[in-house]
Parts: sequence; structure tokens; C-alpha cells
Amino acid sequence: MTNILEGKKGIIFGALDAKSIAWKVAERANEEGAKFVLTNAPVALRMGTIKELGEKCNADIIGADATSVEDLTNLIDQSQEILGGKLDFVLHSIGMSPNVRKGRHYTDLNYDWYHKSLDISAMSFHKLLQVAMEKDAINEWGSVVGLTYIAAQRVFPDYGDMADAKSMLESIARSFGYHYGVKNKVRINTISQSPTATTAGTGVKGFDDFISFADSMSPLGNADALACADYCISMFSDLTRYVTMQNLMHDGGFSNTGVSAALMEKMKG
Repeated sequence: MTNILEGKKGIIFGALDAKSIAWKVAERANEEGAKFVLTNAPVALRMGTIKELGEKCNADIIGADATSVEDLTNLIDQSQEILGGKLDFVLHSIGMSPNVRKGRHYTDLNYDWYHKSLDISAMSFHKLLQVAMEKDAINEWGSVVGLTYIAAQRVFPDYGDMADAKSMLESIARSFGYHYGVKNKVRINTISQSPTATTAGTGVKGFDDFISFADSMSPLGNADALACADYCISMFSDLTRYVTMQNLMHDGGFSNTGVSAALMEKMKG
């Protein structure tokens, strides 16, 4: 441990259970000396085991609907009060699609659900950043990271309307990253992670087969949740101060591989 987040304060969105990337980020942030508040939607707080994480990391837990500007305002106000000052980092690890959950094909979407997918998974990022900027809640050189997936750039048929939401999320990171960088040197990036066996990820049709495919395609293999957490920690630290407005691929090389020998061997078998 190097304590690279010593003295830093933040908010971590999206920890549900020990499989969550956000859960691993919280554990690693705690090990590296950070103080933070945990948050998730009220229904997720009831379903998950986040209280256990809060106790382990000595972190307060605040329920907040990330699509509600009122809830986000309350969350940021309370967090600054609890932590004793402005924030240095925020993790946005939020994504949900009613269409995917209910098995609606991309060419036959329920548009009310589609709007909900975009609101929860992408517009919530803009709302969070807008509230934070209005309240001047993030210190200079602070870092905001959103988790995304390569389906924002390439077609993965069963990922459905979540692909559109992730595209929007990445665009918001670029656009808001410009404005927040000019105003207060706040960095905003997205991390495009390998398919990861989280509670949310395994809800996507054909996930087990796809995670095996991605592992065969990636020269380094799939990056797991803990490896992603390590990358997030590096992005929160002062070691990456000039990285902003980027979509950072954390996928073992999957995104730059056309075909792999391992996959060709599997196909022969």
C-alpha cells in the first residue's frame, strides 16, 4: 500500500454487493487512505449488502436516486458535511436497462423504458456533474470517473439499449470534461472495462459465453473487478493529473484485437 489517496475525499456510486466494481473501488480507496461516502438507489440499499461495506471502510451511506437533481443536491451537501470539505473524486458506477432486464429486443423497445435506461445510465452523470459544478463541490484537479463498455462503439446485439446509454455517457464525459476543466481543472473520464461478472453484468443474455469469448480475444485476458478498481484508484490519484475527456480502454487488449489464435483454436474444436 502506498497511500496514494491519503487526505482525499470522495463519493462512490453503485456498490451493491461484493461482486460490484464499485465495491472493490471502495475497498481499494480505503486501503489507499481515502475517506468517502457510499451511495446507491434506495431500492439497491435494501437489496444489497452495502452496510457491510460501510462498516468495513468506516464510510457513511446515503441513499440517493441518481436521476433526481434534488437527491443529488442533498447527497453532495451531506457528503461535504460528513467529510469536512470539498470532494476530490467521484465514481459513477450506475447502469440499468428495463428493456434488457425484461428481454425486449433492440428493434422492439418500450420507449418509456428506453428513456429510463438513458436517464439512469447516462443523464444521471450529467446531473451529478452539473450539481457538483453549481455547488463548487469538487477541488481543483479532482477526478470523476464513469464506468462504460465497448458496446458504445461496437455492436453487441444482446447489450440492447444499454449501448446507446454508454455512448451518451462517454459523450457527456468529453463535453463536461472540457467545461469543468476550463472552470476548475476537474478531470472527467470513462473507463471501458472488460465484461465483468457483476450482479448487473450477469443479467445480460448470453453473458457467460461472451465473457469466455472476450477472454480468448484479449492478449492479456479479461480484466477483473479488482484490476478495474486499481485503475480507478490511479485515476483518482495525483499521478494522472493531466488525463481528462478520455475513454480509457481497460480490457486486456480486446478493443485492438481483430482475431486471436486462441479463439481460432476454439473454433476448430
